[in-house]
Amino acid sequence: MRRRSRRTAASLAGAALMLGGAATGSAKASDPARAVHEALIVLDTHFDTPANLGRPGWSIMDRHATVTDGDQVDYPRMVDGGVDGGFFAIYTPSGPRTPEGDRAARDFGIQRAVQIREMAAKHSDVFSLALTADDAAKAVAARKRFVFLSMENGYPFEGDLTLMHTFRALGVTMMSPVHFKNNDLADSATDTPEWHGLSPKGKQFIAEANRLGVVIDVSHASDEVLRQAVALSKAPIILSHSGMRAIHDHPRNVSDADAKLVAAKGGVIQINAYSAYMVAAPAPDPARDAAMKALMAGFMRMDSMSVADKRALMAQRKAFEARYPAPRATFEMFMAHLLHAIRLVGIDHVGISGDFDGGGGIDGLDDITDYPKVTAALLEAGYTPADVGKVWGGNALRVLRQAQALADPVAVPKIPVTN
Repeated sequence: MRRRSRRTAASLAGAALMLGGAATGSAKASDPARAVHEALIVLDTHFDTPANLGRPGWSIMDRHATVTDGDQVDYPRMVDGGVDGGFFAIYTPSGPRTPEGDRAARDFGIQRAVQIREMAAKHSDVFSLALTADDAAKAVAARKRFVFLSMENGYPFEGDLTLMHTFRALGVTMMSPVHFKNNDLADSATDTPEWHGLSPKGKQFIAEANRLGVVIDVSHASDEVLRQAVALSKAPIILSHSGMRAIHDHPRNVSDADAKLVAAKGGVIQINAYSAYMVAAPAPDPARDAAMKALMAGFMRMDSMSVADKRALMAQRKAFEARYPAPRATFEMFMAHLLHAIRLVGIDHVGISGDFDGGGGIDGLDDITDYPKVTAALLEAGYTPADVGKVWGGNALRVLRQAQALADPVAVPKIPVTN
């Protein structure tokens, strides 16, 4: 990998990089580092922000506060954080594996896809729907934020894989087969093995994703699913929001051996900032667990909550955290995952996602406005602006470009877009 001296780093940034504290997340990025950040295409591969789109009174154009609202992504903070866009996830919670459950999941997924498209269309002066890697660059040139669609969990199409074409026609360019629980496609990283990897239908999912030019995302999938997806897919795959198991041993994180498999196929590991995958969980406590279960029941209703109701829920969460304090991951821990990944598989195979609005957020990296500090830390660690550009978006866009280049042109739906 290419490295540079501190003297070269200064010249490439246009001035001496006065980064004191940036690598620890304790200070804002310096002006030279910010200039580098602003010159890059900064992309997050997993925003759970679409869960907010149906909430009464909520708008992505309003500035929200993580402390009081719990929300971590909106247009004003995309500007503040120098974030050019990302993959807005259609997250569908796992549910009954029945025809009725499949239909409900299908309808939920379609509704969420429409909400994302409506958001981009309603605010087309600042947002642009993106269907290809080139669309991201075009949006940036037009001074807009780009919006890719992704699917977290294959539940909406597990009952009928032809629905993958439907979602592709709605603009989806990345899909994952599974989430916290096993489904009819694959085993989850956090469930007891059922299929020992992909089911027969899950293997068909891989082939259909390749045919449609959809990037395959194996975050949340079991190790066996990852290995089988790498072996079966014609295109590189991605982990849209995961960590490194060598830094913290958690089933949601990827092992060094499997990370190398992903990279050898041309894929990318996007490092997330989810505290529970970075620090050990507190010891079991029946009172704490009962209180957490009650609190989580409130968050399960978040889709329909007003801004005031969400703030009340956040106040309850703060009271819970004060009563049952637990360790929280730090910026230094995030950088340990990121730098380990880069050193292990190379600068061409690593990216970033905070998993924001989906549980992500750590001390020093609490929302997207903190992203310039990552750029500053990478520069301070000895990486060039070109290297940092690969991590922030270049690698993920390259995987998308490769997946779409291998698609069957006859199979890919023609998608009308007005931006």
